[in-house]
Amino acid sequence: MSMISGFAIFMVALLHLFFMVLEIFFWTKPIGMKIFRLKPDFAQASKVMAMNQGLYNGFLSAGLIWSLLAVDNEHSIALFFLGCVMVAGVFGAITAHRKILYIQALPGLLALILLLIT
Repeated sequence: MSMISGFAIFMVALLHLFFMVLEIFFWTKPIGMKIFRLKPDFAQASKVMAMNQGLYNGFLSAGLIWSLLAVDNEHSIALFFLGCVMVAGVFGAITAHRKILYIQALPGLLALILLLIT
């Protein structure tokens, strides 16, 4: 794995770690509601769902970090988790908001391309 693809993967991992923290700890706080454009009543009603979603974003981050630390099969691990990131981003764009395509799927795609060409 090249340094540039490793850096891109690390940035995608940090992005998903950020999503995890927002969804688990700040979903009903002013910053979380502002970032996700939530009304207080909806934020409170969907808090448990957001915590679960945050946990899954944490798993994506952990998998990507694992791919950076793995001695063997780091490309396979990275490809799998970057694929998961992209599928989640496309699904989110289709079912929730188009902006998710650019915030989640595009960084995953760029990291995947860098992994494959470097």
